[in-house]
Amino acid sequence: MINNKVIIILGATKYDGIYESTSFTTAKYLAKRNTVFYVDFPYTWKDYFKTSEKVLVDKRKPYFKLKSDGLIDPGIENLNILILSLLLPINFIPEGRFYRSLLKINERLISKRIQKLIRSRNLKDVVFINSFNFHYPNIADFIKPKLSVYHCVDPLIIDYDVKHGINSQSIVVKKSDLVICTSKELYKEQIKSNKNTFFIPNAADTAISSQALNPSLKVHPCIEKIPKPIIGYFGNIERRIDYALMSDVIKQNPDKSFVFVGPVSEECIPKHFRDNSNVYFTGRLPYMDMPSVLKGFDIAMIPFKKDDVSRNIFPLKLFEYLGTGKPVIATDFNLDLKDFTREAVLYCTNAEDFSSSITYYLENDDEESKQSRLSIAAENTWDKRMDEFGNLLDKYYNL
Repeated sequence: MINNKVIIILGATKYDGIYESTSFTTAKYLAKRNTVFYVDFPYTWKDYFKTSEKVLVDKRKPYFKLKSDGLIDPGIENLNILILSLLLPINFIPEGRFYRSLLKINERLISKRIQKLIRSRNLKDVVFINSFNFHYPNIADFIKPKLSVYHCVDPLIIDYDVKHGINSQSIVVKKSDLVICTSKELYKEQIKSNKNTFFIPNAADTAISSQALNPSLKVHPCIEKIPKPIIGYFGNIERRIDYALMSDVIKQNPDKSFVFVGPVSEECIPKHFRDNSNVYFTGRLPYMDMPSVLKGFDIAMIPFKKDDVSRNIFPLKLFEYLGTGKPVIATDFNLDLKDFTREAVLYCTNAEDFSSSITYYLENDDEESKQSRLSIAAENTWDKRMDEFGNLLDKYYNL
């Protein structure tokens, strides 16, 4: 396990975002044994003027200044947040030489802030982790870390990421000393470009999800009045959901409530989907509300499409669900998950399988099955995953 080192992580997410992220979770766990600087999600001038970002921008505004050291203390031992100066908004520019020359300017701005930190703190032999921020693939060239790592967390899906991300991710994978992927499919892709590629899946913070087991915890108000039994989903409601399959399942089970908890990408939801009287959408909720929401579920579900994107996904929510002891039904979007869940999760190929699984759990679930789910969740915690992660860092640091 890597110990007493300086680790700089270029994050793909905001440190104060409302949902847990692999990037910031990694930073928090590595900070238990090391000094960690989490480089916050880079803001551009375009982001600066977005009304939807006003609260977060105002919080960061003093740190955007070039003379600032950019450091924020989040109140977590051994962990500091590094806010970057504002960058040029360049993603709208077509891929090519002009885009890459402007990207170099942004990468220099990022690197200058990091180099300022390294000089002011007299940091030596740092570990640099690009945690899925493939948009800036050349930072290690500027800061010259002892170990350069790329953490590949998800497939590239949205147009914004794909536009330049295919080329940029290829660059950072080839340049890194070590690549760590969160799914077997991502591992299979990246090892073609870098032989030092490994698979370490995501996990769950069972300390949070297990709060649903507390008898005194009340069911969240957003679902406490919804008719039972409740078949529930907690997460982003977007393109990954198999709406065609779920439409059939919902029609086959008119006496059951299907609840979707999370932010909704309206453009992805078929118009007829909301017409079902037994379908409920609650909207976005804070991550810390998850235990009280899951406590109200009778069955938790992951109804993802089976396609080239989903086969790369190793969802955090799988082990969060299991950590509550609730029965879990999933589509067979990524059967690599069976290696980790064994018989504790039912994977379905079609609507009939899904409906049968619902019936099975409602009629046959028992305490022994619940304890089996809790046991599997305990085998797939962030503590264990980050031990694996830290061991790999230590091995390559010392090569």
